[in-house]
Amino acid sequence: MKRKPDHGSQFTDTMASIRRLASQTAVYGIPTILGRFLQYLMVYLLTRVFSLAQYGTISVFYAYASFLMVVLTYGMETAFFRFSEKEEDKDSVFSTGLISLLVTSGSFIFLASIFSGTIAGWIDYAGQAKYVIWFAWILGLDALVAIPFARLRSQNKAARFASLKMINILTNIGLTLFFILLCPYVWNSYPSLHGLIGLIYRPDWGIEYVFISNLAASIITLVLVLPMIMNMRWKLHNELWKRMLVYAFPLLFAGLAGMVNETLDRLMLRYLLPLSKDLSEAQVGIYSACYKISILITLFVQAYRFAAEPFFFAHAKEKDSRQTYARIMDYFMIAILSTFLVTMLFLDDVFLHLIDKKYWLGKGVIPILMLANIFLGVYYNLSIWYKLTGKTIWGAWLSLIGAVITLALNFWWIPLSPDHLIHGYIGSAWATFICYGSMMVIAYILGQKFYPIPYNLKKFAGYLVFALLLYFISANVHISQAFPRIAFNTGLLLVFLLTALFLEKPRLTKASD
Repeated sequence: MKRKPDHGSQFTDTMASIRRLASQTAVYGIPTILGRFLQYLMVYLLTRVFSLAQYGTISVFYAYASFLMVVLTYGMETAFFRFSEKEEDKDSVFSTGLISLLVTSGSFIFLASIFSGTIAGWIDYAGQAKYVIWFAWILGLDALVAIPFARLRSQNKAARFASLKMINILTNIGLTLFFILLCPYVWNSYPSLHGLIGLIYRPDWGIEYVFISNLAASIITLVLVLPMIMNMRWKLHNELWKRMLVYAFPLLFAGLAGMVNETLDRLMLRYLLPLSKDLSEAQVGIYSACYKISILITLFVQAYRFAAEPFFFAHAKEKDSRQTYARIMDYFMIAILSTFLVTMLFLDDVFLHLIDKKYWLGKGVIPILMLANIFLGVYYNLSIWYKLTGKTIWGAWLSLIGAVITLALNFWWIPLSPDHLIHGYIGSAWATFICYGSMMVIAYILGQKFYPIPYNLKKFAGYLVFALLLYFISANVHISQAFPRIAFNTGLLLVFLLTALFLEKPRLTKASD
């Protein structure tokens, strides 16, 4: 006589797994959220210290850095997770991935340093070869530590991972404050100290110190992970390396196309706007500052991804894995929509004050970009199917589709005159929205074909529509006084949270029994 499956026990195990994922996400979220919050305070400082054009220059260089970081890691992080679960000798996976990145990162730093002047000219920053050299070292070092950080995640050493990330962030911010605020104050207030402080400070430098602080933080991070690197068995396993590259190579193209979707709009604004260089960079500065607010959602998404990727690979062998993934999506939607409401309901009273008022001109793009990043977060959840099945080529195709949409719409909308409803950075924001929305829908359709997961689409749509309705109410109820307005919007947020709790309570109660 066959024994009936214990569905109650399976459900309890599923919820226990989800709770473990939630707790890991919370730990990863500490440096992510706190670090980004501190970085937002830095945005508050930088948008006041530097001009629109100077902040635009910072944004342009970090946009280039985002592309190059994808190239320099070329999917090895995800390949590490995949093969760490498949291979018995996990140390061989670690050493192979790390040696591969060491060779490519070292070569990149060497070549970029030699041809720094030429590269600076190519990107229209002739005479700023030092920027290229600094970023070559930043990117090379950050790529090298990617595998040690991935190993910490695979070993569930979230606290160690979080502490190292926090050291990196605090070092970067601390040095930036030192050079941007303290050194100018001492230089201007105490002329007698010029000889001493002049050993480390140049008053004619400004944004240079933003880049130098980042480089110092990258060096310190490498030093901190050196024990992990030095204690490994230094051996490149050729056969394993080839298989890792075959798996990772499509992820490189997916990552590059993803960076097209995520950052190319700022570069296109810089070069496609029919304005002078300074005015174009000012528009990039406005858009980038507002984008900083819109990606508050990615604070949660990034923390979630740090925990979720190794979790999904480790849990894939369980019988109830697909049901677990579906339930995770439900809670993910509640969390990400709560973040959306917190940001949009308190935008004027809280979050806009993180940037200088001269950037508020672009605040109309924030709700568009917030919704776009919701779609991107859902896409990250949906796209796990091609990583679990090894069909990473589909990741490349999905990102390529998004890149084509991004490029086409930005080329169309950015150069339009202000007489058009969609133009400039407004066009870039809508292009991002359409890109991520399309990728989300296509990823779902393909995922249901190759790796069906029973997502609850009605609940997904219901939570989304309800959150948008609450935002619409807030946007159309005009309350002039700050305190009553904050109280009203707090009430709307509580309505969403209590409704979600009411709908999920039966499931949560069952899990606790």
